[in-house]
Amino acid sequence: MLVTELWNCAEFGPGISCPLSAVPVEAGFPSPADDYTERSLDLNELMVKRPEATFFVRVKGDSMAGADIRSGDILVVDRSLDARDGHVVVAVLDGEFTVKRLRCRGGRVLLEPENNAYRPIEVGPDQDFQVWGVVTYAIHAC
Repeated sequence: MLVTELWNCAEFGPGISCPLSAVPVEAGFPSPADDYTERSLDLNELMVKRPEATFFVRVKGDSMAGADIRSGDILVVDRSLDARDGHVVVAVLDGEFTVKRLRCRGGRVLLEPENNAYRPIEVGPDQDFQVWGVVTYAIHAC
């Protein structure tokens, strides 16, 4: 999965707040006559913990379909988090951005796709490799 666009969250101004329902909505909406608004929700407040270290990236490809990351999605990526085994990460491998699941096994580093049509990438000792950030959210249309 390739990164096609990248934005730093610190470049954006304050977010837009939307009403947040005070009751769970399972398969429909409560009566429009009832006032169920609990408070406002700012998606930046919810998804961005460290604006200076958080980026939005748009991705292309289907290698992470099993993790419900689709082509065209926008990922929220926090560069301040320590990547651990099992995290979905944005990595730079030999100068190319990629999104994969990080696996660390017996001193080996693997970048695993979430689609059986693709093979895991084993990072070799001579390759230029960096975990660029940890994916914290994926945003896509239904």
